[in-house]
Amino acid sequence: MINLKRAFSFALTDFYRNKGISVSAIFVLTLTSLLVTGLFLTHGVSSYLIDTIQNKIDITAYFKESTSEQDILSVKDEILANAPNTKSIDYVSKEDALSDFLQRHKESEVFSKALIEVGGNPFLPSLNIVTGGNTTQYEKIAEILEGQQFEDIIEKVDFSEKKATIDTIFSITRSVNIVGLLLGLVFVFIAISIVFNTIKLIINTAKEEINTMKIVGASNWFIKAPFVIEGGIFGLIASLVCLLLTVIAVLALTRFISVILPGFSLVSYFFSNLFLILLIQIAVGVGVGVVSSIIVVNRHLKV
Repeated sequence: MINLKRAFSFALTDFYRNKGISVSAIFVLTLTSLLVTGLFLTHGVSSYLIDTIQNKIDITAYFKESTSEQDILSVKDEILANAPNTKSIDYVSKEDALSDFLQRHKESEVFSKALIEVGGNPFLPSLNIVTGGNTTQYEKIAEILEGQQFEDIIEKVDFSEKKATIDTIFSITRSVNIVGLLLGLVFVFIAISIVFNTIKLIINTAKEEINTMKIVGASNWFIKAPFVIEGGIFGLIASLVCLLLTVIAVLALTRFISVILPGFSLVSYFFSNLFLILLIQIAVGVGVGVVSSIIVVNRHLKV
């Protein structure tokens, strides 16, 4: 314990002695932690947006006019049994379809005249299906609906018309996740390089002290420990600064994001994930600081 306290003391002494270098390392680690935190918050926003869009994407099976409601509900049960990732299946009768159409276009004389000319109710009963899976899930449901067992009651399935849109949505989702991961890795690499060079410079300026410790018989661990601890101090301070800046940014951006995405609260998302965010910031800041220090100590500190 005495040696550990002394190691911490030496680390703090070096930290204050090299204020300019220390601030540079903390600055880079703070930027890295901010980027990773920003990616986490962006993932929350994009996940909400993508879920909202996905919930509005559906495939619709239109049934022949003579199909009974019981037969349509049987198709619904078949889909639920064979596609467990289905989020919702809504049955829309001819009357409901006509009512929805009139409600959406009640101010349009063109549509009103068109309905009068057509006469009666031109709409078909249908099932609107939303799945929580990917394109494969939609394809599976389309195969069920287009199978021989339902060809006598189903008029049309519009999956082929919507397939391009569905593919685009899921492609964007994958791209956002990949780009975020790559950016995070790039900044972590930059942070490791900066801290690496910072600790290397501190080691070079402390050569006389290191030689003195060797002469008095200090162990290898005791000589190396202060530099590793110093890297951890860089990371810890960077994590605290990052948390403060994150809180300020979240409070400033909440109203703006709420205008763009009604129903999503960045403040609520942040505080509901506060422990995880704090853990990420400490892991990035302290982790990168300590790992960088260990690497440079093992490579450049010959004891």
